[in-house]
Amino acid sequence: MTITEILDQAKALSAQERKELAKLLIDTLDIAVADRKPKTGAEIVAMIQTMKPIEFVDSHLEDPVEWTKAQRRKRIDQLNSYQDGTA
Repeated sequence: MTITEILDQAKALSAQERKELAKLLIDTLDIAVADRKPKTGAEIVAMIQTMKPIEFVDSHLEDPVEWTKAQRRKRIDQLNSYQDGTA
Protein backbone atom coordinates (compact mmCIF):
# COMPACT_ATOMS: atom_id res chain seq x y z
CA MET A 1 0.00 0.00 0.00
CA THR A 2 1.38 3.40 -0.95
CA ILE A 3 1.28 6.62 1.04
CA THR A 4 -1.14 8.05 -1.54
CA GLU A 5 -3.53 5.15 -1.02
CA ILE A 6 -3.34 5.61 2.74
CA LEU A 7 -4.00 9.33 2.34
CA ASP A 8 -7.02 8.61 0.15
CA GLN A 9 -8.40 6.31 2.84
CA ALA A 10 -7.73 8.93 5.52
CA LYS A 11 -9.62 11.55 3.48
CA ALA A 12 -12.69 9.31 3.65
CA LEU A 13 -12.70 9.58 7.46
CA SER A 14 -14.70 12.14 9.37
CA ALA A 15 -12.95 15.25 10.65
CA GLN A 16 -12.83 13.81 14.18
CA GLU A 17 -11.41 10.50 12.96
CA ARG A 18 -8.74 12.31 10.92
CA LYS A 19 -7.84 14.36 14.00
CA GLU A 20 -7.46 11.18 16.07
CA LEU A 21 -5.40 9.55 13.32
CA ALA A 22 -3.11 12.58 13.10
CA LYS A 23 -2.59 12.55 16.87
CA LEU A 24 -1.76 8.83 16.83
CA LEU A 25 0.73 9.33 14.01
CA ILE A 26 2.40 12.23 15.81
CA ASP A 27 2.56 10.20 19.00
CA THR A 28 4.45 7.45 17.17
CA LEU A 29 7.08 10.04 16.21
CA ASP A 30 7.44 11.16 19.81
CA ILE A 31 8.06 7.58 20.94
CA ALA A 32 10.75 7.05 18.32
CA VAL A 33 12.56 10.22 19.37
CA ALA A 34 12.22 9.42 23.08
CA ASP A 35 13.81 5.99 22.57
CA ARG A 36 17.05 7.52 21.31
CA LYS A 37 19.84 7.71 23.83
CA PRO A 38 22.34 10.54 23.33
CA LYS A 39 25.85 9.38 22.52
CA THR A 40 28.66 10.01 24.95
CA GLY A 41 31.80 11.87 23.92
CA ALA A 42 33.72 8.60 23.84
CA GLU A 43 31.11 7.03 21.55
CA ILE A 44 31.28 10.01 19.19
CA VAL A 45 35.09 9.85 19.08
CA ALA A 46 34.97 6.10 18.37
CA MET A 47 32.44 6.68 15.59
CA ILE A 48 34.59 9.41 14.01
CA GLN A 49 37.70 7.23 14.19
CA THR A 50 35.97 4.43 12.29
CA MET A 51 34.81 6.74 9.48
CA LYS A 52 36.56 6.76 6.14
CA PRO A 53 38.56 9.89 5.37
CA ILE A 54 36.52 12.52 3.58
CA GLU A 55 37.56 14.34 0.44
CA PHE A 56 37.15 18.08 0.60
CA VAL A 57 35.39 19.81 -2.28
CA ASP A 58 37.21 22.78 -3.78
CA SER A 59 39.89 22.70 -1.10
CA HIS A 60 41.88 25.27 -3.10
CA LEU A 61 39.34 27.95 -2.07
CA GLU A 62 40.39 29.26 1.32
CA ASP A 63 37.84 32.07 1.66
CA PRO A 64 34.62 30.60 3.09
CA VAL A 65 32.47 33.15 1.22
CA GLU A 66 34.07 32.25 -2.12
CA TRP A 67 33.75 28.55 -1.32
CA THR A 68 30.03 29.01 -0.60
CA LYS A 69 29.55 30.99 -3.83
CA ALA A 70 31.29 28.24 -5.80
CA GLN A 71 29.03 25.56 -4.29
CA ARG A 72 25.93 27.62 -5.10
CA ARG A 73 27.09 28.13 -8.71
CA LYS A 74 27.63 24.38 -9.05
CA ARG A 75 24.18 23.64 -7.66
CA ILE A 76 22.53 26.19 -9.96
CA ASP A 77 24.39 24.74 -12.96
CA GLN A 78 23.28 21.25 -11.95
CA LEU A 79 19.65 22.31 -11.60
CA ASN A 80 19.76 24.25 -14.88
CA SER A 81 20.91 21.10 -16.67
CA TYR A 82 17.57 19.51 -15.73
CA GLN A 83 15.68 22.45 -17.25
CA ASP A 84 17.82 22.35 -20.39
CA GLY A 85 17.34 18.61 -20.73
CA THR A 86 21.09 17.97 -20.70
CA ALA A 87 21.09 16.07 -17.42
